[in-house]
Amino acid sequence: MSGAPAGPVAIQFATARAGRPAPATLRRWALAVLARTGREGAVTLRVVDAEEGAGLNRTWRGKRAPTNVLSFPLETPPGVPEPQLGDVVICAPVVEREAIAQDKPPAAHWAHMVVHGLLHLAGHDHQTPREAAAMERLEIDLLAQLGYPNPYHD
Repeated sequence: MSGAPAGPVAIQFATARAGRPAPATLRRWALAVLARTGREGAVTLRVVDAEEGAGLNRTWRGKRAPTNVLSFPLETPPGVPEPQLGDVVICAPVVEREAIAQDKPPAAHWAHMVVHGLLHLAGHDHQTPREAAAMERLEIDLLAQLGYPNPYHD
């Protein structure tokens, strides 16, 4: 990664930190996505427990259970001196369960969730097959850049 940082990345832990990626690691993954997409602005990455994850998923998506990652893009109003890209919320117990169920190294799955969430903040989506294919290619490339395998490979 070269050049100036794409914006500050705030890291929040609303659950135990033990066994989870270090804030510097989470920040490095997030900055890699921002550098690749050319997006600039502040980001908050929040790691939560199942209760908070379920509450957010219920409020914003109408789903009862927690999900692995939620992205909340923000359009900064004109005149605000520092652009804000938004927030990414990662539900630690869901990510950890998925890594085990999918037989993936935990760090690789955590990195994938950060990349996935930040790509949403950068304007990418997977609502159509074409969007999903483009987003998956970016995820695969970014994860390879970070030293992790293709998350979609069986």
